[in-house]
Amino acid sequence: MARLLEKYRKDVCPVLMKEFGFKNALSVPRIRKVTVNMGVGKARENKKLLDDAARDLGTITGQRPMITRAKKSIAQFHLREGLPIGCCVTLRGKRMYEFLDRLIAVAIPRIRDFRGLKDKLDGQGNFSMGLTDQVVFPEVDADVVENMQGMNITISVSGGRDDVSKRLLEELGMPFRRPEQEGKE
Repeated sequence: MARLLEKYRKDVCPVLMKEFGFKNALSVPRIRKVTVNMGVGKARENKKLLDDAARDLGTITGQRPMITRAKKSIAQFHLREGLPIGCCVTLRGKRMYEFLDRLIAVAIPRIRDFRGLKDKLDGQGNFSMGLTDQVVFPEVDADVVENMQGMNITISVSGGRDDVSKRLLEELGMPFRRPEQEGKE
């Protein structure tokens, strides 16, 4: 069993039940999926960049990424409909918990000048964050990476309430900024 899943079941679930008054363990919000997306805008000029990004994303997540394509043509961006522009992975189950564990315990502490994540949720209880480069994950060899590529990570939580979702992520170890750090950017 994934370490973070075990922590959720043994530690986090009882805390949330007591704090928010859930009567049943199955009514406690849980993480449904994690989506990792890399937009590679320069891929229209150099196809190798997209292949490298897909390779790195596959290494990070342990799952083969899906190539995303442009939905419509936009002349100002030199973009045509159907052109490959990024890659995306949706993680569920054991892989999701293992990825989150590595993200929280290893990757986020390796971010340069890190002062905590902003605790902005989307109103439905989902949390999104961005990383500026993929080398914060130890699986990616920094010497092999030719182009630093950012990524967006979205954590979808069941329940639909921001306060409960934020508390769930805090209990799992997500390092949000403390209120006294908010003014210091």
